[in-house]
Amino acid sequence: MFIKKFLLLLLITFSLFAKEIITFPSLDGLKITANKYIKYRDKRKPFIILFHQAGWSRGEYLEIAPKLNSLGFNVMAVDLRSGDEINGIENLTATRAVDKNLDIGYISAIPDILASIKYAKKNLAKGKILIWGSSYSASLVLKVASDYPNLIDGVLAFSPGEYFGKYKKPYDWIERSVNKIEVPVFITSAREESLNWEKIYKRIKSPKEFFIPKTKGHHGSRALWSKFSDSKSYWRAVEKFLKRFE
Repeated sequence: MFIKKFLLLLLITFSLFAKEIITFPSLDGLKITANKYIKYRDKRKPFIILFHQAGWSRGEYLEIAPKLNSLGFNVMAVDLRSGDEINGIENLTATRAVDKNLDIGYISAIPDILASIKYAKKNLAKGKILIWGSSYSASLVLKVASDYPNLIDGVLAFSPGEYFGKYKKPYDWIERSVNKIEVPVFITSAREESLNWEKIYKRIKSPKEFFIPKTKGHHGSRALWSKFSDSKSYWRAVEKFLKRFE
């Protein structure tokens, strides 16, 4: 137990020193805040862009990003305009959006996702780019991958679902939105949430993998946090999927 806590402390410490806060404009000019975790100088290294769940921030990935570095990936964790605070990290993009009286609903984050990919391609990565979403952003990265099939090289979606009825979207909006995905896809969630994305998964035609834990599991990317006893099983599934991009 002591060793596990010590290793976690080292990982978080590395995260605090390795991350660099950056800003860049969204498609509508709103300033986006992100943390970049660049371990490898070679821009041909695969690159993962991380997006958080509802009500949260890039702080969702304080522990996850350094682990992805250790697996051979450069990483950027992004504050979307729909979110708030987690792990002591304020969502600065959302704060700016509120100050400017902009829409901060889930769908309004799509321009932020696209701008993040554009920024990474121009400034940080020359190799394969993967987009990774959590909860509502898991659904959005699937939609972006289908709407812009040549923009990215892989997708990881943690707890996607049809979260957009309150924005007057059809009950199967995401299911309808994934049929043009051409890149490998990985989907996982808490065990009881699998029915939320079963139809979405079946509609995807590209190479795909899924993971459903034997335990109750957890919602979104926090399933990978080491404080959860079943996080290792999630990590094994993620690492298996990511090996194709190494």
